[in-house]
Amino acid sequence: MAIPKIQNSKKVRYAVLEGAVAVVLLLGGGVFLLTSRGQSDQAQAVFPVQRGPLTISIFQAGTIKAKNQVIIKNEVEGRTSIIYLIEEGARVHKGDLLVELDASSMLDLKIDREISVQNAEAAYINSKENLAVVENQAESDKDIAQLTLDFAQEDLKKYQEGEYPSQMKDSEAKIKLAEEEMERAHDTLEWSRKLWEEKYISENEYKADELALTRRQLDLELAIGNRDLLRDFTYPRQIKQLESDIRQAQMALERTTRKANADVVQAQADLKAKEAEYNRQKDKLDKIEDQLNKTKLYAPADGLVIYATSAQRGGFRGMQEPLMEGQEVRERQELIYLPIGSSSIAEVNIHEASLKKVYRGLPAIVTVDALPGSRYMGRVEFIAPLPDAQSMWMNPDLKVYNTQIVLDGEDPMLRTGMSCKAEIIVEQYQDALYVPIQSVLMVDGQPTVYVASGSSIVPRKVKVGLDNNRMIRILDGLKEGEKVLLAPPLKEAESRPTGTSGPSNNGSAEESSAGLDQQIRSRLDQAQSQNNAAPTAASSAENGFGAVKQSGSDSPVGDPQPMQEMRKQFENMTPQQREEMRKRYESMTPQQREQMRQARQRSQEDPESRHKDRPRQQDAAGDSR
Repeated sequence: MAIPKIQNSKKVRYAVLEGAVAVVLLLGGGVFLLTSRGQSDQAQAVFPVQRGPLTISIFQAGTIKAKNQVIIKNEVEGRTSIIYLIEEGARVHKGDLLVELDASSMLDLKIDREISVQNAEAAYINSKENLAVVENQAESDKDIAQLTLDFAQEDLKKYQEGEYPSQMKDSEAKIKLAEEEMERAHDTLEWSRKLWEEKYISENEYKADELALTRRQLDLELAIGNRDLLRDFTYPRQIKQLESDIRQAQMALERTTRKANADVVQAQADLKAKEAEYNRQKDKLDKIEDQLNKTKLYAPADGLVIYATSAQRGGFRGMQEPLMEGQEVRERQELIYLPIGSSSIAEVNIHEASLKKVYRGLPAIVTVDALPGSRYMGRVEFIAPLPDAQSMWMNPDLKVYNTQIVLDGEDPMLRTGMSCKAEIIVEQYQDALYVPIQSVLMVDGQPTVYVASGSSIVPRKVKVGLDNNRMIRILDGLKEGEKVLLAPPLKEAESRPTGTSGPSNNGSAEESSAGLDQQIRSRLDQAQSQNNAAPTAASSAENGFGAVKQSGSDSPVGDPQPMQEMRKQFENMTPQQREEMRKRYESMTPQQREQMRQARQRSQEDPESRHKDRPRQQDAAGDSR
């Protein structure tokens, strides 16, 4: 489906008039001269309040982009250079090589990474084996310490239950035997005494038996002493020694266990460190391999090759050099746009002052510089929630919002990067009162005009609607035909209202086709119905530009005052009026004249620049009074 093209209306060309004609053109038309009472030597320009069709539009320059496109970026870290670049405009298929980047430095780095990986792997394996050895040694040391403790506990039990009772029995047995031997020796001695007394034995024999008794008494005392020594001294000492051996074994076991555990933990930590280093080196190697793979960029889909530098032409990024082989590129730099399909969008930046008027769904007319004679219908599809960072970086006071306009249908002639101008139609009124925007001042917080009534000039509060940066809609306070000053006195004003939208369509109502007007009206109604829940236009109480919409305004509209009429009105002036206008022009300083000339030239060449110098133009006109 081809994008519907709107045939251009006949362009109106005007010769640049010298002197007073310039003043009339800048004032906007419908101008009359009024001589104030008591000021016969000074004429004031007035404008009759007019009723008719009025279009509220925002004009912005922008760039054509594909609605669906793939952006090919440089994913190689740091900076590298292009060694192969596909020709711009080439048709490519999925998998075709688009760009190849220099990878020589990464190849050497890959070898270094591979060596590091091998060393890290060897250290990791060694640490793993060391952990196994440490764990085995730890278990062995703990087993030995536990066995020593068990033996100490068994020695105590053996002594208490075995050795000591046995020794006590032996001692008791020796005591009993000594006692029996002593009794036998005593009996023998008694018998020997009788025999010695009877002279049956000799005295020596008797003395020998007496000595034997004494010996048996000593043996008994020795046995009793050994028993007492075993019970009172040897046994307690041995118990204490055995218990001490148990405690020493327990502490040795605890020391061994803790040291073994510490050795294991240290070995485990060393293993984890070696493993982490191994994995880190592997990740570095994988990253290098991934970077090497990214040095070759392939087409992810079929499409038309467009260099990013060509698509970004005209902006800050467009100041970079054209893409070419051998050029150095940075990481994340956009290299190639690969549009998919023929659907296109127009991307423009809306100033924050105009943002309140724009919302999703508004109709737009887009003209492309490279395709003269054609215009394209579209609608506002997207408005960025945050201002463009690039513009804010260049000028912190400038806040613009990226806005995308989706064009109807498809046109293969539209290419990404083409310059375009978009007219976003905010509202259309077929029957509206309007005056030049420079006629309205803010006095005491309210929009005010100065009405010429007879020979006097009277300030009057008005209620205003939207403006197109030339004409502003009057909702209440004025009647058709009343005359207002084009240059009211600034000394009483708090501020001079400036338009927040672009200039209106300079063509007449006859210049637009009925079909185009019907499309615009239909889309406006649709967009307004979708936006009713959250209106974006400010009320007149907030900024003097109320977002009041005229119901039933479906007829074609155009500029309320064509420039042909301005020139005609000048030609219809009396010689005296022309002379007064000429004097006013001649009274301006050279700087003021140059400002007016530049503003007039921009308004003829580029409608979107008309509003830029209005405050200075108005001040110049006011200074000349």
